[in-house]
Amino acid sequence: MMAEEKLAAVDSELGADNRTADAQAALEAQIAELRTEIARLTETVSAIGSGAKAVVQGEAELMTERVRERVREDPISALLGVAGVAFLFGVLARR
Repeated sequence: MMAEEKLAAVDSELGADNRTADAQAALEAQIAELRTEIARLTETVSAIGSGAKAVVQGEAELMTERVRERVREDPISALLGVAGVAFLFGVLARR
C-alpha cells in the first residue's frame, strides 16, 4: 500500500512537471509574439514620426515663403511689425 502511494505521488509530481514545462513553453511563445509586435509597433511609430516631420517641414517652408512674399509686397509694414515685436520683447525681458 505504501509503494502505491509513493508511486501515485511520483506520478503526480511528473504530471505537475509536464504542466509546468507546457506553461513555460506557452509563455516563451507569448514573449516571442510580443517581441515581434513591439518591433512592428516601433517601425510604425518611426514611419509616423518621419511622416509628421515631413508635414511640419513642408508647413514651415510654406509659412516662410508667405512671410517673404509679404515682406516683398509691403516692407514698411513688415519692418514696423518686427520693431513692435522687438519692443514688446524688450519690455518683457526687463521685468
